Amino acid sequence: MIEPVFFYSALIISFAAFLAILRILLGPSVPDRVVGVDTLNTLVVAAMVLLGAAYDRTIYIDIAIVYALLSYIGTLIIARYLQGGLE
Repeated sequence: MIEPVFFYSALIISFAAFLAILRILLGPSVPDRVVGVDTLNTLVVAAMVLLGAAYDRTIYIDIAIVYALLSYIGTLIIARYLQGGLE
């Protein structure tokens, strides 16, 4: 059974993810939506680390590291595109 600390932590991450999804849907500009997606990706990484700690599995943490790296690269590419660097 999962400890209550992990449950409450997952609840907080879920609430923050809901706020990030609202920012993605209601963002007035494209950079606001990109920030929302980046925040959501960070929360997914945090949830994977939390899941790995809750179930004592290191594979979730390894996957979280790879996902964080790909998320970072994706954010850089989107920022460069919005700046006008990619053609």
